[in-house]
Order: sequence, then C-alpha cells, then structure tokens
Amino acid sequence: MSIFRSVMDRLADFIWENRKVKLSFTAEYRIACYAAPLITKLLAEGEDGDAYRTALVGWHIAERPPLATHQGTISRCRIDGPSQVAGKHWIPLGGLILSPGVTAHLDPFEAQALREQMEQAIEGVIRSWVREHSLQSLPPIDEHYDRAKADRKAKAIIADWISSKNREGASDLDADDADEAAATFCTLCRKGLGHD
Repeated sequence: MSIFRSVMDRLADFIWENRKVKLSFTAEYRIACYAAPLITKLLAEGEDGDAYRTALVGWHIAERPPLATHQGTISRCRIDGPSQVAGKHWIPLGGLILSPGVTAHLDPFEAQALREQMEQAIEGVIRSWVREHSLQSLPPIDEHYDRAKADRKAKAIIADWISSKNREGASDLDADDADEAAATFCTLCRKGLGHD
C-alpha cells in the first residue's frame, strides 16, 4: 500500500470515527440462521462487542480456520481445521505451537495428539477445581442466569478487590489505574457499590 493511501485511510478513520456502515450478506438459509446471531454479537457496541471481537483476533492471522486455541501464560497452541474424516475419526489439518524461541507447525497427527493431551489436561484441571472447591456438594443450577444482576455483582467484587489492594498498599495497580477502574465501575453500572 502506498504511503499516500495509508495516510488517507488514517485520515478517513479520524474524520468518520463514528460513522455507521450498512452491511448486507447473502447466505444459504441454514448458514444464515447460525451466522446472523453471531454477526449481531460481533457488531455490538460496548464491552460485549469488544469482548466478542477480541476473542476472534486469532482468526485474522490464521491461514486455516482455528478449531481450538489453547493459551498459557506465555506459550500457546492452535489446532487448525477444517477437520478431515479419517474412518471413524475427525483429524485436524495441522496445528501451530508458539513458545519462547519456538514456532512449530504440526502435521495432522501431531496436532491431533496435542489436542488430545490438551483436552486431557484441561479436563484434569477442571475436575481438580471441582474437588478443591467442593462444587459437587452444591445443588445443580441452570447454566443461564440474570446477566444484569450477575454483571453488577461481578463488578462489585472487582471494585472490592481493588479497594482491598489499595488499603493493603501492595496493589498490583498503581493509584491512577485503581481510580480509573473504580470510575469505570460506577459509569458502567450507573449505581453505587451497595446494590444487587
């Protein structure tokens, strides 16, 4: 891309920062039924839309459609599709490992073996968490919940955590970040800390 075009694109983005673009798509009915709600979520303004779009950042840089991405604190791996039928098995086309000093492309069977190991490790961690927190002793609940109420409660918990860190003086946040986070909480929920 020429420097002139790059400058013009940036200028256009600045001038029309809040512009709306009308999108239209043509798709088969069964695909549209599945894709339309996803597109709506991706185009949503605010925190939810930002979160959905952030979750898909890896799709933009992947050559193949990612079937799964597993992220560690530093390293990550990606299992690439589309899956291929091999007898009674579904095998990915490959995979990728990114770790300090390592970029490794995996063949289909290496990717499948890694996926199986990752799934076993995740299952082990989840079951360990369930045991350690005695979650099996709790009554079963519906996985769906009152989103507005749950968000307010979660934001209150985070605000309390920030306050306790500030009182301890050993905060992971500096004073400016703590003030900004507390202000964000109040702006988002539009209520004080003592509500449900």
